Amino acid sequence: MFIVIVGGGKVGEFLAKTLKSRGHDIVLVEKDANITQKLSEDVDNILVISGDGCDPHILEDAGMERAQVVAAVTGDDEDNLVICQLAKETFGVPRAIARINNPKNQETFNSLGVDAVSSTTVIAKLIEEEATVGDIITLLTLKRGQIAITETVINAASPAARKMIKDLVLPAESVITTIIRGDKVIFPKGNTVIEVGDDVIALALPSKEKELKRIFLGKS
Repeated sequence: MFIVIVGGGKVGEFLAKTLKSRGHDIVLVEKDANITQKLSEDVDNILVISGDGCDPHILEDAGMERAQVVAAVTGDDEDNLVICQLAKETFGVPRAIARINNPKNQETFNSLGVDAVSSTTVIAKLIEEEATVGDIITLLTLKRGQIAITETVINAASPAARKMIKDLVLPAESVITTIIRGDKVIFPKGNTVIEVGDDVIALALPSKEKELKRIFLGKS
């Protein structure tokens, strides 16, 4: 997949490296020349472009017309919205995802067809659902309810504990994206073993959450 990421801060850099490690073609756009220079030295096999992502000419240089996804992750909500609207309306990008810093803007972004991700919303969700630790938690639902990001803490009784991911019979419409083990973040492969205490992050259709619960927790 060809993906354009606008915003070369910590979020943008981490996202670019993660997606590149998974085989995607990435272009990273950053308007701060000093940050661009550092990124050019720190990231491998990723094209880094110096320029304002709100400028259509810069987006054209980034190859936006052939992008399947754009992720606007700058620290400015207005810039992120402009970038996503340009991507969708001018370049015909099928999917636009924006980082939002003010949760109040989430409804506006969604109404314009932009998938908005707010760290504040995710944290609030975790706090509200603290009582369900040991259960499966829906952190975020994207694309008008079509994709759910779930989190499960694996306990000792879990059917998934001490098993390789390739040995789990996961629903077809789901994938384990990340495992948090202590202070380590693991991007799992088929031979990755799930350990007791692992925090497992998965993407799935909301209709498949019950199946994930059965696989991770042994609950119907």
